[in-house]
Amino acid sequence: QVQLVESGGGSVQSGGSLRLSCEASGFTFSNYCMGWFRQAPGKEREGVGTISIDGTTRYADSVKGRFTISKDNAKNTLYLQMNFLQPEDTAMFYCAAVPVMWGACGTLSGKVYPYWGQGTQVTVSS
Repeated sequence: QVQLVESGGGSVQSGGSLRLSCEASGFTFSNYCMGWFRQAPGKEREGVGTISIDGTTRYADSVKGRFTISKDNAKNTLYLQMNFLQPEDTAMFYCAAVPVMWGACGTLSGKVYPYWGQGTQVTVSS
């Protein structure tokens, strides 16, 4: 079955960096568009960024220039490099997958993604 497992979260100080990973299994990774999402306590889930099957990326305005999404199809792994982290980036981060045939690639709305990981916590202190 489809499985997405995030890792790499942790606690950092403001200005620091983290690299999240999302290992995928149970589906043909190269045929799926992937997304990163986050949810802070008391707030709605927010789309962070997406990557399409051709490597095209899209980012939320709040992370542009600081976060970079990439993937390694050979390793079935999605990455999120986060630089210049700020306290407002504190959240649970999730990866998600949607089949390219659904025509929803690049969507920052989590509603279109059928598959989700369990999340990894990122905490940024000032």
